Amino acid sequence: MTRSHPHAHSLPHPSRRALLGGAALTAFAVATGAGAGTANAATATGGGTWPTEFPLPDGFLPEGIAIGRKPYAYMGSRANGALFRTDLRTGEGRILFAGGTGLVAVGLKLDHDGLLYVAGNTGVARTHDSRTGEVVATHQLTEPTGHFINDVTLLGDRAWFTDSRAAALYGVPRGRAGTVRTLPLTGDWVQLPDVNNANGVVGTPDGRALIVVKSTPGELHNVNLRTGHTTKITLVGATDVVNGDGLFRTGRTLYVVQNRLNLISVFHLDAKATTATLTGTITDPRFDIPTTAARFGNRLYLVNARFTSPQTPETTFTGVAVPI
Repeated sequence: MTRSHPHAHSLPHPSRRALLGGAALTAFAVATGAGAGTANAATATGGGTWPTEFPLPDGFLPEGIAIGRKPYAYMGSRANGALFRTDLRTGEGRILFAGGTGLVAVGLKLDHDGLLYVAGNTGVARTHDSRTGEVVATHQLTEPTGHFINDVTLLGDRAWFTDSRAAALYGVPRGRAGTVRTLPLTGDWVQLPDVNNANGVVGTPDGRALIVVKSTPGELHNVNLRTGHTTKITLVGATDVVNGDGLFRTGRTLYVVQNRLNLISVFHLDAKATTATLTGTITDPRFDIPTTAARFGNRLYLVNARFTSPQTPETTFTGVAVPI
C-alpha cells in the first residue's frame, strides 16, 4: 500500500468510535463455501489478526459493499443481484441471497434495524433482511431503461439512491412501507449525455444535505434535500475526482474511491461541506478497480470490480482492506 499526504497537517485522524456510515448461479453455488482469506493479515480493532484480503465467488461481478456494527461485509453482484456475506474475522463467506434473472445489485447500505438497501440499476431499489437475505420490499423508482440506480446512503428517515443516467435522487422510506420521493437536481448540476453522472453518495457532516460524486467529469456536489439545488464543492489540492465511485465519510474526512485510477483520495471538508481539501491518497497493489468502500474499526474494506478484466463466470474476484 502506498499512502501520500500532501497536506498531512490538516488531516484529522478519524475516530475509531465514529459511527459506521455509512452471473452465473452455478459458479455462485460452487463458491458458496468460499475459503478463508489470505495469510496477509493485520491487527484489527478488538485484537487478533484478521485477513486483509478475502475471496468472492468466481463470476460474482461485485461492485457494492456494506458493513454495519458487526464484523460482516455484505456485497452485491452485477451478474444476477445475488448478495454475499463475509465474516471479516475469518474471510469466510456464503451466498445470502441467490439472485435471479434480470436482477442487479450495485450500491448497498445496512441499516441499524438489519434492513439492507440495495441499488438495483434497472430503475429498481430493493430492501433485504440482512439475516436471511429475503426481499422484504421492491421499489420501482424509474422506468427500467434509460436509468442506472447506482448507489445509496441512509440519512434521516430515508434511503437516498443516485441515478447515474438522470438528474434526480430518489428517497425510499426506511422501513417496509411509505412513498418514494423523487428529488430533481438543479443549480450547479449539469447532466451529461451517454456517461455516468451521479454515483456515490453520503450525508454531509451536519446531516442536513447530501454529497454526491459526479463521475464524469469528476466533481463533488452538495445537494439541498429540501429543494434539490446543488452546489459544486470547491476542490483544493486536486483538479477533479474523475472516475469517482463510492464515497465514505467519517466526521469531516471524506474518502473518494476513484475506480479506474486504483486510488482513494482523502479530503477534509469545511464545516458546511462547500470546500474539500485534499489531504492524502491511498493506493495498494491489490487494487484492481475498486468501486466502493465501507469501514470497520481502523480499516476501509473495498471490492475489486475488475472492469478491465474478462467478465466471465470463471473470473475471480476479491475484497481487500487498507488501514486508515
